[in-house]
Amino acid sequence: MLHFFSRQKKQILSLSSTRRLFSTAAAAAASNLYSKYSFVPPPSLKPQNPNPTQSPPKKQPKPRYRPPSSLDRTGEKPVQSKLPFDFRFSYTESSPEVRPIGLREPKYSPFGPGKLDRVWTGVCAPIVDPKVGSPEDEEIVEEKRRVAIERIQGEALTNAERKALVERCQRHKTKRQVNLGRDGLTHNMLNDIHNNWKHAEAVRIKCMGVPTVDMKNVCYQLEDKTFGKIIHRHGGLLVLYRGRNYHPKKRHVIPLMLWKPHEPVYPRLIKTTIDGLSIEETKEMRKRGLAVPALTKLAKNGYYGSLVPMVRDAFLTEELVRIDSKGLPKSDYKKIGCKLRDLVPCILVTFDKEQIVVWRGKNYKPSENGFFLTEREPFDHFSNDSDNHEHENESREGITGDSDYDSGDSD
Repeated sequence: MLHFFSRQKKQILSLSSTRRLFSTAAAAAASNLYSKYSFVPPPSLKPQNPNPTQSPPKKQPKPRYRPPSSLDRTGEKPVQSKLPFDFRFSYTESSPEVRPIGLREPKYSPFGPGKLDRVWTGVCAPIVDPKVGSPEDEEIVEEKRRVAIERIQGEALTNAERKALVERCQRHKTKRQVNLGRDGLTHNMLNDIHNNWKHAEAVRIKCMGVPTVDMKNVCYQLEDKTFGKIIHRHGGLLVLYRGRNYHPKKRHVIPLMLWKPHEPVYPRLIKTTIDGLSIEETKEMRKRGLAVPALTKLAKNGYYGSLVPMVRDAFLTEELVRIDSKGLPKSDYKKIGCKLRDLVPCILVTFDKEQIVVWRGKNYKPSENGFFLTEREPFDHFSNDSDNHEHENESREGITGDSDYDSGDSD
C-alpha cells in the first residue's frame, strides 16, 4: 500500500515539472513574437484590471429653468426692420383705438431681449417712438407704405391671369394653405405668407372663427400688412396675390415673436346696469333676453360672415336678440359680442349660460352703410376684357376668313 502511494506521488511531481517547462517555453515563444514581428495584441486581449474604487460617471444635471423674460443677451445685434407699421401680436383682433386700462404682467418684449430695435410698450412695438413721434411722421409712413405697395404690385392682372392663379390655388391643385384662426392675422403669420410666396405667386388663406365676423377688416389688414392683393374671395376662403414685382430676397425683414404676450386688461363689456335703465329694468331685460328664441347657433371655428346682417335684420322687428354660442370658448363669444356692439351697433345685455344677448336700444336706427361683405366678391374687370378683345382683333388683321370666325362677343 505504501509502495502504491509513493509511486503516485512521483507521477504527480513529474507532471508538474513538465507543465512548468511547457509554460516557460510558451513564454519564450511569445517573447520571440514581440521582438521579431512587433506583434501588438488588441485591447480585448489585454488583461483588464477594473478598479473597484472608481465610481461610474455621474449624469450631468439639467440646467435650471429660466423664464423667457430673464434670458441673457447673446451679444448679437438687434434685428432692424423697416416695415412701416406697428408690430402687434394680432392685427385684426387688437384695435389701436381701444387702449387697455392695465397689463396683467410686468412689461417685457415677446421678441426676446435684444431681438428687436423697437421698444415694446406692452401692447405693440411702434414704428415711431411714442415719446418723439408726431402726426407728420405718421403721414410720411403712410406715404412710404402706399409707394411700396404700388411698386410691388405693378400692373394690374388681367382676368385670364387672375383666373389662372385662382385655379392653381384650388384644393385639387395644391395643399399649400395658411389658416387664420381665432387670434386673427398674427405677426408670425406674415412670415408664413411670405414663405409660401417663395414657391407660388398666390397663396390660399382659410379664415375661421371670431375674425370672420368682420371679413372687411380681415381683407384690409391682409393687404395692408403683406403688401399683397386679394384676387379671389368666397366666404372665408381667400387667395392672396404677391404682386408682379415681388422678389423673395428683397422683402422686408419680419422678426418673429418668440412667445405670445400677455393679454392686457380692458374695461368690462357687461355693465351692472345698462345706460338709461334702472337695476330692476336691467334684470328684467336679461331674463327676457335669455327666454327669447335663438336667432342662430354658432358652430365652433365656423364662418360667421353673415352674423352682422342677420342681427340687423332681426332688429327691424325684435328688440332683443339671442345668439346660441354653446360649445364656444368663453373668450370667443365675448369677442363676438364686442364686434357686434361696434358693427351693428347694439348694446350687450348678458353672456350668461353661453348665450349672447344684445339689445337694439331705445333710439335704434338701421345703419345704411355696410360693414360686411357679400358671400362672393367679383374681381373681374370689364376693361381688361375689352382690351384683350381689341388686342386679339389687331393680331388677327390680315388673316382672310377670320372675320367670319370672330364674332367679337365676350364670353
